Amino acid sequence: MSTENEGANVPSEATPPTGPQAPDSAPASASGAQTPDVPPAPAAPPVPGGSPWEQSHAPGGPGSSQPEQTAQIPAYATAGHGSSAAGWGSHGGGGGGGPWGAPGGGPAPKRRNGGLIAAVLVAALVAGGIGGGIGFWAAGQNDTGSTTVTAAGNPEALNRKPTSVSGIAQRALPSVVTIEAQGATGEGGTGTGFVYDKQGHILTNNHVVSSAADGGKLTATFSNGKKYDAEVIGRAQGYDVAVVKLKNASGAPLNPLPLGRSSHVQVGDATIAIGAPFGLSGTVTTGIISAKDRPVASSDGDGASASYMSALQTDASINPGNSGGPLMDASGNVIGINSAIQSAGNSGGMGPESQQSGSIGLGFAIPIDQAKRVAQDLIKSGRPVYPQIGVQVGMKDTGDGATIAQTGNNGSDSVTPGGPADKAGLRPGDTITKLDNTVIDSGPTLISEIWQHKPGDHVTLTYLRGGKEHTAQVTLGQRTGDK
Repeated sequence: MSTENEGANVPSEATPPTGPQAPDSAPASASGAQTPDVPPAPAAPPVPGGSPWEQSHAPGGPGSSQPEQTAQIPAYATAGHGSSAAGWGSHGGGGGGGPWGAPGGGPAPKRRNGGLIAAVLVAALVAGGIGGGIGFWAAGQNDTGSTTVTAAGNPEALNRKPTSVSGIAQRALPSVVTIEAQGATGEGGTGTGFVYDKQGHILTNNHVVSSAADGGKLTATFSNGKKYDAEVIGRAQGYDVAVVKLKNASGAPLNPLPLGRSSHVQVGDATIAIGAPFGLSGTVTTGIISAKDRPVASSDGDGASASYMSALQTDASINPGNSGGPLMDASGNVIGINSAIQSAGNSGGMGPESQQSGSIGLGFAIPIDQAKRVAQDLIKSGRPVYPQIGVQVGMKDTGDGATIAQTGNNGSDSVTPGGPADKAGLRPGDTITKLDNTVIDSGPTLISEIWQHKPGDHVTLTYLRGGKEHTAQVTLGQRTGDK
C-alpha cells in the first residue's frame, strides 16, 4: 500500500451557522391599571423571543458505518511524517525516498487559525442563543436581573485518576518526541517517536527517518521544547520500524514508555494515540481497537520498498505526522506503533500526498510484540532479521490464497532449494490457504503473518495441490537485512 504523502491539504475554515437568536434582555415591566381596592394582577412571565438553535456538524469523512475489509489487501497510506518534499505516503511522517509516502506533518498554514476562530465563534453563538433564553426567564424571577450561574464546587472532579486519559497523557507526553528528518538534498518531513530505553534510543517508523538515513539531518524535540540531534542506529524497511539515538542525551528526560503485550489486545479495548499530526506536537486522541490481525501492505509512490504488517486497527484519530507515535491501552502501556491510515481522498488509499485526506477512523499500528523484537535486533546489529519459509508467491489480492509461483524472479527457483518449504515438500503451483489457524487470502497476508513470528518457530501450513488439501509442518528460516 502506498504511504500517505506529506503536505496534506488543510481543511477549509469552518463557518458559523446562521439562525434566529433568543433575545438577551426582557421588557423592563408590564403596564396595567391599578385601583386602591384591588391588588394588581401579577404580570405574566415573559416568553423568550426565539428558540435556541442547534448546530449540527457533518462528519469530515465517510459515514459512521464502515464496511469490514474483505480478503483483498488494500494499499494504505502510512501516517508518515509531514514534509515539504515527496516522502512516504503514511499518516505519520516518512521522509522522501522511504517506502511510505509520508503525509505533511509540518506546521499548518496560518489560514487554519481562521478555521479555529470560526469554530470558537460558532460555539460562542450557540452558547449565546441558549444563554439569552435562560437569562430572559431568570430576569423575570429575580429582582437583581443577574443571569450568572455558578457551578457547585467539586474538587474531586479535578483529581483525575492515573488511569484516566488525562492521567495517562500527562505521564506519556514527556516521553514522546517530534522527529524532524531532512535528507542531503533537502527532502524530509516531520513524524513522531517515543523513548524506548534509558540509553537514549527512540523507536519510530522507518519511513519517518529514511530521508535522513544517509547523510541527512535528524532531530528529536521533547514536550519541554528541548531539541536534540539524533542518528539512525538501524532500520527495517519490510517492518517499517527504525531505531534512532540521541547524540547527546545529557539532560534529556529519558523515561521509557512501558511496553504492553499486543497479543493480549482484544477488539473493543480502549486506545490512546499520541503524535504530531500536521506538525501539531503533543496531540492526544482516543478510540478503541476496531480489529486485530488486519493485513496491511504499503509502499512508496513507485510501488517499491514494500512493508507488511498484521496490524492493530483503531478508530483513534491518526493523521499525517502521527507515524512512529505510540498507540497505548487503557493502562498507558504501548501496544503498537502508529504507522498507516486508510485515506478517503483517492481509490484504495493509494496516491500522491496532495490527494490524501485526514483521519476517517481507519488507522493501523504495528503490534508492539513484533516491533520490540525488531528493535532489539536493530540495536544489537543495526540490521533486521526476517523469518521466512523460502518461497516466492504471487502478490495479487485474489482472495483464494497465496500461490507459489512457477518461476521465481529473474529465472530463480520459486521454492528455495533446501529451504524450509522445500524440506516440508511444497512445490511451485501449491496454494497456501492457512498458516496455523489464520486464513491466508493473498501473498501479502502470508508475508505479514510469517513476520509475526521469529526464526526457528514451528508453523503448520495448509495448502491445495490438484484440488486436494494437504498440511505441512515448517520450521521458519531467516534472512538478515533488507534486500
